[in-house]
Amino acid sequence: MLDTNIASHIIKGDIALVRERLVAVPIHRVVVSSVTQAELRYGLAKRSYPKGLTTRVHEFLIRVKILPWDKDAAIAYGDLRARCEAAGVTLSPLDLMIAAHAKAVNAILVTGDKAFSMIGDGFRVENWTTP
Repeated sequence: MLDTNIASHIIKGDIALVRERLVAVPIHRVVVSSVTQAELRYGLAKRSYPKGLTTRVHEFLIRVKILPWDKDAAIAYGDLRARCEAAGVTLSPLDLMIAAHAKAVNAILVTGDKAFSMIGDGFRVENWTTP
């Protein structure tokens, strides 16, 4: 599952390593949370839908599977948020939702955000921005 920051790097094409890692994965295995879709759409709205970027975001979203945030993700969110708070791990609410979604579907979360690596408890994270 691609986190929003990795999706953004893919859309912008600004990190060659991210692109290399992406093409090494069969496209049918690449997913994003509907939360990431919402964040990407928010980014476009905030910028008044610039034509080029809007096209690139649209092209990205039609190529990846978008998983709906469902009751299993909600259950995982409650557990994950309580565990993070108890451990002193701070993530934004939307990052917590994406992490919970990855946990609920047993996916590896692909992110450039180091905060996710502090979750522990078998939570699987890959950072595609570093070798």
